[in-house]
Amino acid sequence: MDYLWGMKTISRTIRHAGFADASGIYKLIKANPNELVPRSMNDIIQNVDRFIVAVAGGRLAGIVSWAILPEIGRTEQPTVEIKSLAVDQAHRGRGLGRALVNAAIERIRPLQPEQIIVLTFTPEFFARFGFKTVAKETLMHKLYTGCLNCSKYDSPFTCPEVAMRLRLAPRAKSRR
Repeated sequence: MDYLWGMKTISRTIRHAGFADASGIYKLIKANPNELVPRSMNDIIQNVDRFIVAVAGGRLAGIVSWAILPEIGRTEQPTVEIKSLAVDQAHRGRGLGRALVNAAIERIRPLQPEQIIVLTFTPEFFARFGFKTVAKETLMHKLYTGCLNCSKYDSPFTCPEVAMRLRLAPRAKSRR
């Protein structure tokens, strides 16, 4: 897919990340400290199979990842979180963020989770995909596994990010 950048057309590709992308992913996350929770290079490498990247003009231009959240006693209703969505400043406003989120949702959908969640500073962006705002208290598994370790805010409840959920079609009950 191509888009116009200045006076020239730039070719863009949305693809699964590989180990060679780890350094670029790290740099893009680090370049967006106000929007993203930091991730170590080790975490990125261990989870590189859960990253999708946008390449534009031969350079890494955007990223998104997802995490499967642990459920205690509710294994039949898993939740997946979309996280680490970032687009390089020079490539914003050209549909890369939208393409990355669509690619992440399409990658997650075959896993058949009950829902996809996101904590975001841009709820209007995610609302375009059907995400609805929810109380953070409804996502306690996320708060306990991620937010309590955040070094940016004193409490998940004082964090200005908005919790949102995209409910997916119910999974078919398995017959035993």
